[in-house]
Amino acid sequence: MTEKNYPELDETVFRETLGCGLPLAVVPRQGFSKKLCYLAVDFGSVHTDFTLEGKEYHVPAGTAHYLEHKLFDMPGGRDVSAEFAALGASVNAFTSYDMTAYYFSCTENFTQCLRLLTEFVFTPYFTPESVEKERGIIDQEIGMNLDSPDSVIFDRLMAAMYREHPIRVPILGTRESIREITPQVLETCHRAFYTPVNCCMCIVGDVDPGEAAETVRQVLGDAPRPVGKKLPLPEDAMRCPASRTHCTMDIAMPTFCLGFKCAPVGLGEKAIRQEMAADLSAEALFGESSELYLQLYQKGLIDSSFGGGFDCADGCAMLLCSGDSENAEEVREAVLRQARALIKQGIPEDYFLRMKRSALGRRIKALDSFDSTCFRLCTYHFAHFDYFLFPAVYRDIQEAEVLDFLARAVTPDRCALSVIDPSPAEEA
Repeated sequence: MTEKNYPELDETVFRETLGCGLPLAVVPRQGFSKKLCYLAVDFGSVHTDFTLEGKEYHVPAGTAHYLEHKLFDMPGGRDVSAEFAALGASVNAFTSYDMTAYYFSCTENFTQCLRLLTEFVFTPYFTPESVEKERGIIDQEIGMNLDSPDSVIFDRLMAAMYREHPIRVPILGTRESIREITPQVLETCHRAFYTPVNCCMCIVGDVDPGEAAETVRQVLGDAPRPVGKKLPLPEDAMRCPASRTHCTMDIAMPTFCLGFKCAPVGLGEKAIRQEMAADLSAEALFGESSELYLQLYQKGLIDSSFGGGFDCADGCAMLLCSGDSENAEEVREAVLRQARALIKQGIPEDYFLRMKRSALGRRIKALDSFDSTCFRLCTYHFAHFDYFLFPAVYRDIQEAEVLDFLARAVTPDRCALSVIDPSPAEEA
């Protein structure tokens, strides 16, 4: 096990790749009673096409999320959540576009919890009856998302921005696609991706790194296992297939989400530098101290709900802003104008340095959160980057990189707008 210190962040990380191939990172937090463990899998909703042991597979949309649900079932009718509760711990999981993560937090019985987490994630158990029962539960979850303005506005935006990439389909899939998910589909995906070398584990808390590694080793052994290979995701043209999507829902105020299609960031330090330059671009354009924010707020075009940022998933990326507005079209035109003005005039040096310090400070402060630390370390592990090296990358980014990103990304042809208006009042 190696130990690496990061003096600027006052952090230390112990790392080891176990014999089975599982990368383990332990971030000691001495004196804290809380302990948190993430077990992340490099498999998300967009990964529907892959090969395993020479055979090609296509699985229905929503399979990764369905699999996340079903892994909480164990042979013998064991209730994983109840077993964690009996240990005084809480357990949960989530599926994103390109990752699935299982995690628990506790203040005691850490070793037993770690053993249980490792055991249930790597133990597939799918009966026809339980898989069928889960279909109804996930169908209800899809229905809840269809009634959620936040989910609807984003999912409609992705469908407007992307013609080929599977991000255009909701993470949960559709009511039609989940009907195609069978125990055999789940077993195949588990065999392909729930293999230690395709996962990573991160622990934050006052724990012994060596003991944690030995606990996991006792469950998984040292034998490597076969792993599936994701097929390349479809490449979308940068032009959005639709510039606007609109619907009505039972909401009090019109709301919008505006997206600009960006090139995928890829992997490694160069890619992370591009991502962080994009983050600073969002800050320059949408941040609360930006000129655009002040102008829109003074005109009454936005309120405090307005905000923006950069987001990316496997094979795609986007600059986003959203909020409530009576005139989303005017907000879009103002964003395009301000981007052109920044590109032409540049960003004042003092504001650029202040913006970088602010963005860096937020990232450092986020490390106070055990959850944020685990999530970031796992996410960036799959991106082939040591996340705790981010301060040096941030400091080195130049104004020209930010302006270059704005020039490439914030253009009318890369733009799509998703709007939800209040449903018309029913006549008495």
